[in-house]
Amino acid sequence: MTDAGTTGADSSSDPQRPSDHVDGTPVVRNDADGIAQPKLGLVGYLRFAWRQLTSMRTALFLLMLLALAAIPGSLVPQTQADPNGVVQYKNSHPQLSPVLEKLQVFDTYTSVWFSAIYLLLFISLIGCIVPRTRHHWQALRTRPPRTPARLGRLAGYRSVTISPETVGGAAVGGAAGAATGLPSVDHAITTAMTQLQKAGYRVERFGDSVSAERGYLRETGNLVFHSALVGVLLAVGLGGGFSYTGQRLLVEGQTFTNVLGSYDSFNPGRWFSQSDLEGYNLTLDKFTTKYEETNLDALGQATDYSATVTARTKDGTARTSRLGVNEPLSIGGTNVYLLGNGYAMQVTVRDGKGDVAFQDVVPFLPDDGNYTSTGVIKVPDASPDQLGMIGFFYPTAVQQTSGTNAGAFTSNYPDIKNPMLSLQVYTGNLGLDDGVPQSVYQLSTKGLQQIAGRQSDTASIAMKPGQTKQLPDGAGSITFDGVKRYVSLDVHHDPSQLWVAFFAILSVLGLLTSLFVPRRRVWVKAVRRLGSEDGEFDLEYAGLARGEDPNLERAVADIAQKHMSDLGVRISK
Repeated sequence: MTDAGTTGADSSSDPQRPSDHVDGTPVVRNDADGIAQPKLGLVGYLRFAWRQLTSMRTALFLLMLLALAAIPGSLVPQTQADPNGVVQYKNSHPQLSPVLEKLQVFDTYTSVWFSAIYLLLFISLIGCIVPRTRHHWQALRTRPPRTPARLGRLAGYRSVTISPETVGGAAVGGAAGAATGLPSVDHAITTAMTQLQKAGYRVERFGDSVSAERGYLRETGNLVFHSALVGVLLAVGLGGGFSYTGQRLLVEGQTFTNVLGSYDSFNPGRWFSQSDLEGYNLTLDKFTTKYEETNLDALGQATDYSATVTARTKDGTARTSRLGVNEPLSIGGTNVYLLGNGYAMQVTVRDGKGDVAFQDVVPFLPDDGNYTSTGVIKVPDASPDQLGMIGFFYPTAVQQTSGTNAGAFTSNYPDIKNPMLSLQVYTGNLGLDDGVPQSVYQLSTKGLQQIAGRQSDTASIAMKPGQTKQLPDGAGSITFDGVKRYVSLDVHHDPSQLWVAFFAILSVLGLLTSLFVPRRRVWVKAVRRLGSEDGEFDLEYAGLARGEDPNLERAVADIAQKHMSDLGVRISK
């Protein structure tokens, strides 16, 4: 006899063993612990990695990981949805922002790491679904299994004796039991088959027994659930290529037209075309805000925002609608959302020659909950020098009386109760003709001379609506014509929304089906009594569940009860 621990299993050590035997290949043995470790090779490792990736455990882990990866997108402003919010976040967090930008957190849903998880989940689900679908299809075409020899070992087992004592009424079914009024075995099994078929079971007769099974809809629901998840991923992925999002800041009285040049920022999908933009326009008629005025602990907090807009389609049809928080306006295949709001300054600037060099409405960005706002006014057409102004707007202006900022203005309420505009004025070349794009909300003071403000001999210019102030050094004048409200709109077009909703509903239905449809097998078997001259026999009932099925025993009992009732057999409960 050969020692298996020291001799290789090949034809040289055992001439009687074929060379192609399953263990005829030499193995690598770890001498330290005596464990045989076969060489996988490149193909083996690839197959192992594929099996791990396409396991249901991995798919569930990737689904959880995708949910976790989406969290940064809800905590940090996203470039596609809120570019102005990204700018403000970077200004407020100058040290953290470069790190987040390098990690692509401001573009979470298009980042490399989010896309990698997304694609791995897609591949994993496909790898799970395809073989399971093939196996399920084969199972649907397979006959129910043969009746076990011993039903007494299964759940819900019960046995009923068919004898003259238990049967009442006239003779039924077949000559064998006609004299005694007993049903025949064939009649009993045929009745059981009919009963089970009506109850939704697939049945197969094996001699004096019937095998029935139901609940394949459970696996169908499971496959529908996972296929619907793939559908959601496909719809989101492909729909993103044809979708677009755009932002526009709109002041009261202004009109926005749905053309590419009217957007402040625009983020198209990969397959976007300008022909996808349907013609319509929106006019902001009025914006109102309701503030808390009775609760002192929440005084000044906004309780509701609403914008009244007039929408006109390409055919000239006009309608007035209310645009509110979580109440988007649907028009032209897009959803228009209300993102933010603020105050815009209506000003007129005259240059040193007395000519009107600037007359427009300038939006200011809020800095705090009381809407203390900052903005920039650029007047490149002023003469003799270009003018730049950094403005601070206070809806309800109060002057601080103590602390390090004593004498400075601030706002103590977000609504317009005591509006005031403060301006720091600069002269010089604003650099607008250099070809380098500049933000309309920022003014680079490099190379400029301040003529009004803290770093000059003249204090900042403070104005109330309707006032006109002269600028120092004969630079001109500025008139504060009034204050208007503005809204920040997000225009979103996503052709995949209906498909995503469809697949989401389908996944829920599939999940509910897989959870509440039991998978079970039931057998009814007739056992003839040897030596019985009256045709007596026993009917046995039993079931088997795949997975948890707390109602299996009751289901078997109900089947037995109804079967006995159809046969006219009295059964004790």
